[in-house]
Amino acid sequence: WEFNGSFYQPSAFLMMGIPGLEALHHWISIPFCALYLIALLGNCMILFIIKKTQSLHEPMYYFLSMLAVTDLGLVLCTLPTTLGIFWFNMRRIGFDACLTQMYFIHILSFIESSVLLAMAFDRFIAISHPLRHSSILTKTTVMKIGLVIILRGMVSLLPIPFLLKRLTYCRKIELSHSFCFHPDIMNLACADIKVNVFYGMIILLSTVGMDFIFIVLSYILIIKTVIGLATKEECLKALNTCVSHICAVLVFFIPMIGLSMIHRFGKNLPPLVNTLVAYTYLIIPPALNPIIYSIKSSQIREALLKALRRKTD
Repeated sequence: WEFNGSFYQPSAFLMMGIPGLEALHHWISIPFCALYLIALLGNCMILFIIKKTQSLHEPMYYFLSMLAVTDLGLVLCTLPTTLGIFWFNMRRIGFDACLTQMYFIHILSFIESSVLLAMAFDRFIAISHPLRHSSILTKTTVMKIGLVIILRGMVSLLPIPFLLKRLTYCRKIELSHSFCFHPDIMNLACADIKVNVFYGMIILLSTVGMDFIFIVLSYILIIKTVIGLATKEECLKALNTCVSHICAVLVFFIPMIGLSMIHRFGKNLPPLVNTLVAYTYLIIPPALNPIIYSIKSSQIREALLKALRRKTD
C-alpha cells in the first residue's frame, strides 16, 4: 500500500472468477474458450470477407466492419485476465493496469453502442430514402461518422481514470469480476464518490442512453415507412434487412442495462448473478454478432461460400 498522510491507494486489486465455483474453474474455462474462439474467428472472418468482396463495399458493411473491430477489442481486453484466473488463478492486477483495462472496456462499449446507432441510421435511410442512400452515406461520410464515434468515446471517458485515482481506498481490494469495471472499482473507495457516481451516470445517459433512444426512434420511423409500402412482400423484404441489426441491438443493450442496474440497485443479489450478467454483457455479443450476420445476410453467406470454394479448388 502507498501511504501519504490519510491517503491510501492499493498497488493492486484482486479479481474474482465465478464465486462459489472456484474448484471448477478449469472446466468452466472450456465454454469460455469456445466463446472467445468463436468471437475472434467470427469477427476476423467478417472483416476478411468485407475487405475481399467488392460488392460489400457499401455503408451497411462498413459499419459492420466497425462493429467487428469493436467486438475484437472487447474480446482482447477481457480474455487475458479471464482465462488467467480460470487457468492459472492469476487474480492480481496492478492499480494502473486495472484503470487502463477499465478505460478501454468502457470506451469500446460506448463505441459499440454508437456503431449500432449508426447502423440504425443506415437502415432508416436505406428504407425511407433508397434513391438517396448512396449520396447521403458516402464513403467519406461513413469515415467521418467513425471518427466522431471514436473521439466521443475517448473524450467522454477520459476523466474517469483520474476521478478514480484521486480516491482513498479501503483495505478491501477484491473486485467482483475477472475484469475492471468502473462502478466495481469506485465502490471499493473509502471516500466520497458522489462526483464519480454523478459523472458516470451523466456520461452513461448522454451516450449509451441517447444512442438507445435514437435507435428506438429510428425503428419507429422505419415501421412508419414500411406500413406505407404497397404490398405485404415489400414490407417483409424491408423489415428482413433489419432483423440482424435488431438482434445485435438486443444482445448488446439488454445485458448492459441489466449490469448497470445490478451495480446501482442490486446490492442484495447473489454475487453469481452479477458475475453471469457481466460475462454475458462482454463475451456473448462479440461471439453472437458474426453468427447473426452470417445467418441473416445472404451477401456475407455467398461471399463466405465463394472463399471456401476457392480454398478447396
